[in-house]
Amino acid sequence: MRKFLKSMAIGATLAVTAFGSVAQAKQLHFVYITHGADSDSWFNVIKNAINLAAKQMNVTVDYRNPPTGDLAQMARIVQQATASHPDGIVTTIADFDVLKGPITAAVDQGIPVITVNSGTIKQSKELGALLHIGQPEYAAGKAAGERAKKAGVTHFLCVNHYITNPASVERCQGFADGLGVPLGNQMIDSGMDPSQVKNKVEAYLTAHPKTNGILTLGPNSADPTIAALDDMGKSGQIYFGTFDLDPAIAKAIKSGVIAFAIDQQPFLQGYLPIVLLANYDRYGVIPPDSINSGPGFITKATIGQVQKLAGTYR
Repeated sequence: MRKFLKSMAIGATLAVTAFGSVAQAKQLHFVYITHGADSDSWFNVIKNAINLAAKQMNVTVDYRNPPTGDLAQMARIVQQATASHPDGIVTTIADFDVLKGPITAAVDQGIPVITVNSGTIKQSKELGALLHIGQPEYAAGKAAGERAKKAGVTHFLCVNHYITNPASVERCQGFADGLGVPLGNQMIDSGMDPSQVKNKVEAYLTAHPKTNGILTLGPNSADPTIAALDDMGKSGQIYFGTFDLDPAIAKAIKSGVIAFAIDQQPFLQGYLPIVLLANYDRYGVIPPDSINSGPGFITKATIGQVQKLAGTYR
């Protein structure tokens, strides 16, 4: 990652040299909006990447989010950002139907928009965004399910801590389809409170003793599930995969409790939109295609490369 950061910094410097000094260029202001609740530490990587890109490109970026993850409030944040007439907006598409109106309104006012994280390239194009940077969620879930099938998983639990986000359901459905089994009641709405997640996982595993596979959708569900398996004496006995990465997940991969973490590279989702918007506003250049930042799979064989940066830049 350090080599990657260095190369990106060099690239930004070369771009500045080619087009003129950033210090002499127009001062730009962007708004970056996500659906991430304040309690969701996963978005810390995105925030770190935003700060780095803003410093390198000499722009200001306001990060905004609904504190509880409420999507109606997120829609209002998009509307407020549009009313402030920024030089660009970056936003997730946590729910296409809820956010379509506000995002389209921003585009119609001539504000450059890049979508990231949740949502699809097709949805991004329909909204009129410049491009989308993220991970195809159903495909990522299906790839995880195919891995689990090879490992012999037949009955699973998908711990969904953010069930109001359609992309989270796509992950669970993809996992089921990768296994070749119905999703049915194998997805639970765990909520985000760690103690509730832990209790619901323990209750499900107790009621469904044939469960031999678990998929969690990020640190909010993975960390309490790690604790639940430990308390039940099942750590390492159930095939366990997760989306995303944090220090606890990295440790569990290293110890063999978690088989893999699906890496959608949130650093790229935070860093690239700011760099691209700055160059678009200043010089009129933008890549013609959207960018898939994932999925990649972090396993015990590769965790050593990223563990020190988990939760900060990975």
